[in-house]
Amino acid sequence: MKRYPVEALWQEIAYLAYHLHWPLDDILDLEHMDRVTLIRAVVSLNQRAWEAARDFA
Repeated sequence: MKRYPVEALWQEIAYLAYHLHWPLDDILDLEHMDRVTLIRAVVSLNQRAWEAARDFA
C-alpha cells in the first residue's frame, strides 16, 4: 500500500485549518476524500467571494 505524500497532507491540513479554524486532530480524523471534499467546498466559497468583491468594485 502506498502512503499519501506527507507534503500534500500538510498542505491540506494548513488550508483547512486556516480557512475553517479547526484543530489539527479534527482535520487528521477526516478521511482523505472528506478532506478533499471540504477543500473543494472552501475553494468554491473563496472563488465566489472574490468574484462578488470584484463585481462590487
